[in-house]
Amino acid sequence: MKLNFQPVTTMEQIIETAQLASKIWHEYYITIISIEQIDYMVDKFQTVSAITDQIHNQGYEYYLMRQDNSTVGYLSVREEEGKLFLSKFYIALEYRGNGYASEAMAFLEQLCVDRKLNHIWLTVNRHNESSIAVYEKKGFRSIREQVADIGNGYVMDDFIMEKEI
Repeated sequence: MKLNFQPVTTMEQIIETAQLASKIWHEYYITIISIEQIDYMVDKFQTVSAITDQIHNQGYEYYLMRQDNSTVGYLSVREEEGKLFLSKFYIALEYRGNGYASEAMAFLEQLCVDRKLNHIWLTVNRHNESSIAVYEKKGFRSIREQVADIGNGYVMDDFIMEKEI
């Protein structure tokens, strides 16, 4: 069950990540936010051009999570002020519940150790109860709330969660 975390560096990998993002976001977030907001956020943050810009100009690293010949999900991180910001962490529906989140957390914690970073932090939608429960189980705690205007009349209404390494 060992996952391989493949850095996203080629255009082919960026295209695969964008396609996976659209699939996962549309099947997962529909119970939390409107389809219009999902479409807007995918278009703004997870298209080929958006991901390319994040990798080449904003310091983000993307990783495809692979199990044998299957792509299970993807991660995106960026180092910020001695901490690792977990920007994206998505596992496709058909692969959830198989321990992949635990493998991904171990990978992220090792990244922190290797880079001498002392925390992982993330934002999570306040209504995303299942993900909040997973993060809490993995040792994250909510440190504050944040409402961010993302344009077009939409906001991200999030908890900021953090885990000490």
